[in-house]
Amino acid sequence: MIIRRGVGNMKDIIIIGGGPAAITAALYAGRAGLDALMLEKQYEGGQIVTTNEVENYPGFRSITGSELANTMYEHAKDFGSIMKYEEVIDIKVDGDIKKVITGVNTYESKVIILSMGAKPKKLGIDREEELTGKGVSYCATCDGGFFRKKVVAVVGGGDTAVEDALHLSRIAEKVYVIVRRDSLRANKSAQKKLFETNNVEIIWNSGVTKLNGEEKLSGIEIKNNKDGKIDNLEVNGVFVAIGSDPSSELVKDLVDLDKNDYIIADESCKTNVDGIFAIGDIRAKEVRQVLTAAADGAVSIYGAEKYLINH
Repeated sequence: MIIRRGVGNMKDIIIIGGGPAAITAALYAGRAGLDALMLEKQYEGGQIVTTNEVENYPGFRSITGSELANTMYEHAKDFGSIMKYEEVIDIKVDGDIKKVITGVNTYESKVIILSMGAKPKKLGIDREEELTGKGVSYCATCDGGFFRKKVVAVVGGGDTAVEDALHLSRIAEKVYVIVRRDSLRANKSAQKKLFETNNVEIIWNSGVTKLNGEEKLSGIEIKNNKDGKIDNLEVNGVFVAIGSDPSSELVKDLVDLDKNDYIIADESCKTNVDGIFAIGDIRAKEVRQVLTAAADGAVSIYGAEKYLINH
């Protein structure tokens, strides 16, 4: 069955976001002959752009996040995918027709695919906002170069934190890794590399309680979770890698969210609203990786195509 291609601002599918999940969805939509539009407020690639090295995406033994994102986007463009850099400010549903409103345009479609991703969690302590960009960072690959031959700390114990620490160990003189537990949650391969890195010191069972410095960060206060002991570390930078919060504010009154504000969607990526799908890091699921995001993108198009045929 041939699905009518969109005319003007009417599209078959509108994909909100521009990360790996969105790009894969656009690629599959293009291959299926669907008229899809990606709307992204910043740049294509999402969080993967800030990843220094990706070595677990099939077909690429080692590639930077930005290179992988660019390769995926160019591939999607080969099938006619279009991305516009516009921020979506509202979504209205009127029966089968969905309106997506940006700061400059209003688009209509029968299907919306939500792929807004997630944003880094913050420490939630005094002066964090004030010192962001002045020693406090949430992206080691973005800002690590500013701390060459200096002393830095990474907060977190997951994959991102360990990857950040390894990246910074090649730049900085010394890297502290502050972990709130007595073990790391990162994959074993990354842990092994970290333990073998000479200029990395892990501080277990601790958290950052205070940021020191006037116009820029000069140190941090850490508290041991077990004995309550307070220590001060002189560091030039602190990189926060304690997880992410979903960027679901736009749809909090539109689709069902779980207790952590991730969008609830089934294995076909369908939400509780007909014709609206959720993919990638914004979807409630156990594993959030580039590969699982890409899988979501592909799966959602099969569901979207069935929906379009039936409507």
